[in-house]
Amino acid sequence: MAEERGFKPIEELTLMDDYMFAAVMRDTRHLKPLLEYILNIRIAKIELVEPQKTAKEGYDSKGIRLDLYVEDEFVTIYNVEVQTTVKRNLPRRMRYYQSVIDIHVLHPGDDYRNLRKSFVIFICNYDPFGRNRYIYTFETVCREVPGLSLGDDAYKIVLNTSGTEGEISIELKEVILYLGSGKVTGAYSRELDEAVNAVKTNEDRRLEYMTMMIHDMEIREEARAEERAELLLALVKDGYLPASEAARRLNMTEREFLRLSGQYVAH
Repeated sequence: MAEERGFKPIEELTLMDDYMFAAVMRDTRHLKPLLEYILNIRIAKIELVEPQKTAKEGYDSKGIRLDLYVEDEFVTIYNVEVQTTVKRNLPRRMRYYQSVIDIHVLHPGDDYRNLRKSFVIFICNYDPFGRNRYIYTFETVCREVPGLSLGDDAYKIVLNTSGTEGEISIELKEVILYLGSGKVTGAYSRELDEAVNAVKTNEDRRLEYMTMMIHDMEIREEARAEERAELLLALVKDGYLPASEAARRLNMTEREFLRLSGQYVAH
């Protein structure tokens, strides 16, 4: 039934599914080691600002839902996302996420020095760059002067769960193997696996997941309905389709359709 509606049953979710990733990693005991292994640093403390935070640059801008938005003791920002659908525009998507985070942090009148160090981290189950590396780290550097960094404190990292190349820690290899295959090979991956199973059997989490999926499905259906209506309106306007037929296809009266199109004037 759930698959017919376009989403997985909760029993089939893995840590690479958006909901499961956010549900498990909202517990900073699981998230903190993940960040430490990816970045190869020690973090004293992190705080989850808001799970699945929705951010927009402005009233008319494109909104994004941030899976995990956290800060550490130095007020460094970490945004962590999972990506299981191949997207050719992944680099620009990361650029947009970075810009939204910056504008969210910097208030009108603030000095640019108030911009914080930030990491946008995408965990992919495919290799977006085709180099077969475990991890790709990007920062702004000068082409003409090797080793000269812009120093804007903005970093973008892609973790490739299908990668096999590059020197990484044993701990990060354990993470990548679990994310990619679900195989438990150590204490941390066992901890993650137990957390995933706990979410699947928790009635509150099951209800939360179903509610979220139904909401997302309704949004998609509304978007499809709006696109269909716009197409029919254009066909009527250009004379390719009578208003009565467009109204029938939208399951409304011709008068309702004409009101929708702005062509109906009440007498």
